[in-house]
Amino acid sequence: MSAQQSQGIQTLLEAEKAAAKIVQDARQYRVQRLKDARTEATKEIDDYKKAKEAEFKKFEASHAGTTSEAQAAIDRDTEVKLQAITDSYNSHKDEVVKKLLDRVTQVKPELHRNLKKVQS
Repeated sequence: MSAQQSQGIQTLLEAEKAAAKIVQDARQYRVQRLKDARTEATKEIDDYKKAKEAEFKKFEASHAGTTSEAQAAIDRDTEVKLQAITDSYNSHKDEVVKKLLDRVTQVKPELHRNLKKVQS
């Protein structure tokens, strides 16, 4: 009976070792799968970033021309308005100077309207 018990115990120990090996292999497999998943996720994230950056650069390039055209139109409009102001100044400056000189040299002495008359 001792031989049978010894053999049964031996079988149980071998089964326990096999189970421990299976559990260890499962843990290693799980760790490896997590590492692979992280690597794959990082790769997907990098690919997505590159795609979005390329899309942004394409969008930026397509709209850059619009900005420069708008700036050129604004510059042309500004030049036209400045020329109009300069022309107006040149055509009216003599008249304005004459009016200013007339007002300065034409003096009419009179009392200020807020001054009260003093009784004498």
